[in-house]
Amino acid sequence: MGESTAVLVEKKHRTLGLSDEQVLGMYRDMLLARKLDERTWLLNRAGKVPFVLSCQGQEAAQVGAAYALDKEKDYLCPYYRDAGVVLVFGMTARELMLNSFARAEDPNSGGRQMPGHFGGKKYRILSGSSPVTTQVPHAVGLALAGRMEGKDFVSFVSFGEGSSNQGDFHEGANFAGVHKLPVIFFCENNRYAISVPYSKQVACESIADRAQGYGFPGVSVDGSDILEVYRVTKEAADRARRGEGPTLIEARCFRFSPHSSDDDDRSYRPEGEVEEDKQYDPLRLFNRYLKEVEVLTDKLEQEIHDSVAKIVDDATEYAENAAPPQPEDTLKHVYAETGRDGKWQ
Repeated sequence: MGESTAVLVEKKHRTLGLSDEQVLGMYRDMLLARKLDERTWLLNRAGKVPFVLSCQGQEAAQVGAAYALDKEKDYLCPYYRDAGVVLVFGMTARELMLNSFARAEDPNSGGRQMPGHFGGKKYRILSGSSPVTTQVPHAVGLALAGRMEGKDFVSFVSFGEGSSNQGDFHEGANFAGVHKLPVIFFCENNRYAISVPYSKQVACESIADRAQGYGFPGVSVDGSDILEVYRVTKEAADRARRGEGPTLIEARCFRFSPHSSDDDDRSYRPEGEVEEDKQYDPLRLFNRYLKEVEVLTDKLEQEIHDSVAKIVDDATEYAENAAPPQPEDTLKHVYAETGRDGKWQ
């Protein structure tokens, strides 16, 4: 009772094994994801970027989970909002902006795929596709392949709560449960499957409840609390590495934007809901925590904001001036090709 609130709270990240430098890195990655997202919306409205799938409101869930993984060993099968996840795993602001502008240098698809369809061998990210939830059985298959080859890694797959209604999720979860595969199923529940609210999608109270039917743990966590997300994801990763099988995590999030830049959420969201939700803005909450424990000062905060602003400006300028793909690149990796020696490439 004699300790101050700040001292009590301070123990939270340190007891999780996180240093002051690491939590500042978390804050920076969250801020970078937010500012890149805000910039792409402006570019879209200016007619320079064709499509935006926003991560605003879900950054704590994404960054917290990614920090709990091993970037040198683990694999990602992210979904289209996961800018925060892929940034932590090494994808740069320039590369994300190249993806948004559909430039030839885009590491995800060479400018041939929609924004948010992440993929990159050097980042240990499996390429995603437009049909939702297809990444779930891919992640399970990846975990099975790793076991067959005697490799020690965790397969992390993320998706929205609407995806948990698809057959791909149930088949993947069932297979992973039966074979006790090292998979983390990470559901970012932002309460809307495009325009359909959670109450009209799912009968159970929590997506995490579904894990019981497949024989492994399900955990529901406040997706606006980055340290809690880190904790439960780290526990799931440790459990998987011990050979105890998969875990389903539901991170309860808020979606501050429409489903995409082609959506008008005013037609289905109650008036004032978004503004009410923003009191749980994960950036604001984490900023407050870091200042309470005296890890983040006003001066350091300004330095981080200035640095992120420069990164976003640089990424925008670089991508806007980068070359587009050639028309013939459309056929790359679609049909099998032979080289001059007649061998299949």
